[in-house]
Amino acid sequence: MTKARRLLGVLFAASIVLSACSSGGEATDVPAAAADDTTTTADETTTTEAPTTTTEPPTTTTAAPTTTTAPPVVGLAATDAKAALSPTGIVVPILGKTADGGVTVGTPCGRQATMRNGRPLNGVVVLDAGHGGREPGAVGPGGLTEKELNLAVSKHAQQALEAAGFPTIQTRDGDYRISLEARAKIVETVKPRAFVSIHYNAEPDGPFPKPGAETYYQTVGASAAESKRLSGIIYEEIVAAMSKYEGIAWVADTDAGAKYRKNSQGNDYYGIIRRTQGTPASLAELGFISNAPEEALYRTAEVQKVAGEAVAKGIIRFLTTKDAGSGFTEPYPRETPAGGGGGADNCVDPALE
Repeated sequence: MTKARRLLGVLFAASIVLSACSSGGEATDVPAAAADDTTTTADETTTTEAPTTTTEPPTTTTAAPTTTTAPPVVGLAATDAKAALSPTGIVVPILGKTADGGVTVGTPCGRQATMRNGRPLNGVVVLDAGHGGREPGAVGPGGLTEKELNLAVSKHAQQALEAAGFPTIQTRDGDYRISLEARAKIVETVKPRAFVSIHYNAEPDGPFPKPGAETYYQTVGASAAESKRLSGIIYEEIVAAMSKYEGIAWVADTDAGAKYRKNSQGNDYYGIIRRTQGTPASLAELGFISNAPEEALYRTAEVQKVAGEAVAKGIIRFLTTKDAGSGFTEPYPRETPAGGGGGADNCVDPALE
C-alpha cells in the first residue's frame, strides 16, 4: 500500500468526523480569490469576519515552515535592498532614503512610513499568500481558513525555491491584513522575474475527475505571454502533484485549467494580476477548500508541503526552460462579481518597529 493510499484512509475518516462536527455546514460561500471590476476595489474577499461556530476551528497540523536563515537586522539606509522585513516581522517595500539616515517604506495598508532598521530582502521571485488578518478568505466546512493554508503552502514554496538557489520574497510573512495596493507595490519595487498569488477556492460547479486547480494569467501588457506560460506550467505541476492522492472526491468549475478573465473595460479582471502587469504573474487557485474531502487533505502538513513544492517546481521550470505549459482552456462567461475586500478602508497598519 502506498504512502498516499494509507494517508487517504485517514483523510476519509477525518472528513466524516469534520462533517459530523460542523455546526453550520459550509462556513462561507465567498470565492477564495475575490476580485475587482474597477480600479477602486480589490481582489480579496470581504472584510467581514468569518462566521463563528460552537467550537474552535481546528488548526493545521503544523505551523508554516520557517525559511532559510534570516539576514541580520541592519541599518537599511546602507543597503541596496528593494524590500525589508521589519523588526516586528512585516514585509515592506523600500521606496527611498530619508535625509536622517532612514528609509521610506510602504505599509500593509498602502501608506508610507519611515524605518531605520530591518532585515534587507532581495528576490527573483515574489510569492503572495492571499488574504490575511481580518480577511480570512474561504473557510472550509471543518474550519480551515484559506489565509492560513495559503501562507503555509507559500512558505513551503519559498523554502523549495531558495534551496534551489532562487531568492524569494513573500508579500506577507505572517497573519496580518495587507491591501492589494501594498502587495502590488512590493512587486513593483522588487521587480521579480515571476510573481505567484496563492489561493484556495470555493463554490465549484460540481464533481470533477481530477484535481480542480485553476490558474489565471494576464492578457494585457508586455508580460502577458510569459504570464500565460507561467500559469500553464504551474497548472501542470499542481495537478500532477495532487493526482497521486487517489480516491478523493474532487470538485471543480467545468472550465478548470489555465485561463483568463477580463473586466468590463477589457482589462484583466483580477486586481492582483492587473496591478502587476509588466511582471509575469499568475493567480493560482490550487483546489477547493470548501470541499470537505479536499479540506481534510489540505489540513495535513505533508500535503501542504507537496502543494508548495509543486508551485516551486512550476516556477523553476518557468525560469529555467522554454516549456509552454498546458491545460489552457477557454473560460465560460462570468457575470457574478468575485467579491470585495483587499482595499485600505478601515485598515490599521501593524507596528513596524
